[in-house]
Amino acid sequence: NIGNMRVAPLVKPGEISARLPAVPPEKGEAFDSILADFKNIIVPGILNWSHPDFLAYFGCTSTAPGVLGEIASAALNVNAMTWRTSPAATELETVVVDWLRQWMQLPREWNGVIFDTASIGIMHALCAAREEVVPDARRCGISGGPVLRVYTSDQAHSSVEKAAIAIGVGEENVVRIPCDDEFRMRVEALREAMQGDASSNLQPLAVVATCGTTSTASVDPTADIAAVCREHKIWLHVDAAYGGGLALLPEERSITDGWTEADSLVLNPHKMLFVPFDFSVLFMRDLEKLRRVFTLVPEYLRADTEEAERNYMDYGVPLGRRFRALKAWTVFRTFGRSGMAARIREHLRLAKLFAEWVRESAEFELAAPVSMGVVCFRAKRSDAFNSRLIEAINRSGKTYLNQTELRGRIVIRLGLGNILTTQKHLHAAWQLLQETAGNLANEI
Repeated sequence: NIGNMRVAPLVKPGEISARLPAVPPEKGEAFDSILADFKNIIVPGILNWSHPDFLAYFGCTSTAPGVLGEIASAALNVNAMTWRTSPAATELETVVVDWLRQWMQLPREWNGVIFDTASIGIMHALCAAREEVVPDARRCGISGGPVLRVYTSDQAHSSVEKAAIAIGVGEENVVRIPCDDEFRMRVEALREAMQGDASSNLQPLAVVATCGTTSTASVDPTADIAAVCREHKIWLHVDAAYGGGLALLPEERSITDGWTEADSLVLNPHKMLFVPFDFSVLFMRDLEKLRRVFTLVPEYLRADTEEAERNYMDYGVPLGRRFRALKAWTVFRTFGRSGMAARIREHLRLAKLFAEWVRESAEFELAAPVSMGVVCFRAKRSDAFNSRLIEAINRSGKTYLNQTELRGRIVIRLGLGNILTTQKHLHAAWQLLQETAGNLANEI
């Protein structure tokens, strides 16, 4: 029972590897011996992301249907690079992606591709955007061309910079736009930055709007950002890796405002939709733009690609592709939209409840508006105290939180997303926070 285990391991760096042989095995071992080492060495060194008391980051929830789908995928062991190398894997990917498209309220002409993470998705999206601005980039690269600029909020994920590094734009050409009091991109600041770059002969490439920022789960005003992108005729990518799951709730669908004006959008069902890690979908208004960037068919695969309507190897860097769609299919069929929506709705309720406990406390304060399943708060003390508090909480093994920084202050961040987490677990975490903060205060 994972609920009876520690959330965080009691290990130091190097402790696990020191218990493992440094020399590879010459002869095979009995599997009982391997399982014993798994139980005694590996499991005690795991941070249990599926634990109901794991309340950090964006939880990668594992559910039984997803685990079984993952096992079945490993057992089938197919390479889903072309339709011929795995007809069922290719066609199931198309079906599962279209189910998600419908839940995301995206138009019928939108299509998508399954990747591992949103970081890979944004890299591919910016490659397609680059080809729009520098048509020969695929063939000749971008050296000697205009300096390309990517715009995103100062709260956006670091994958924007990583994508810029990977596609040759460069980290320094990612322009971080300041946010308002609710940590949302300021549209006027975006417009000013783009106009300033244009006057300096710098070429706007794309804007990345976020629906569910990493620190606070804030939502950028995507519809207003889309209007700026239309004005400047540049690519709009929406990072809905976390927040996109809210589209399953009819009462939350205003979150999708502006999405249909975008060129691409990424969603991570492993964050809010109960699919085991890793599983991410890159949606495109025109998927053909992605194929034009990446299709490259070697002679030894030419016969495998002739009869298929879609070969997913043509839509990204990887040639080999796992059968990821299977675990999503098992999850979506088990829970259905209404079942997943009910569980997400409960997480939203729990986040508001926890925030109310913070508001009523004399020792803690909210550090940002509550958004989705994320609550940012802090003890009404120094940054050093808050850091020590998080460290003590996590070291206890009873719950697990992470910290972030907002407006120069250390903040405690609680994120709900685990399908096993209930109000009982949240209340236990709140009690532990108050007790631990009191003990630390007495030590000062």
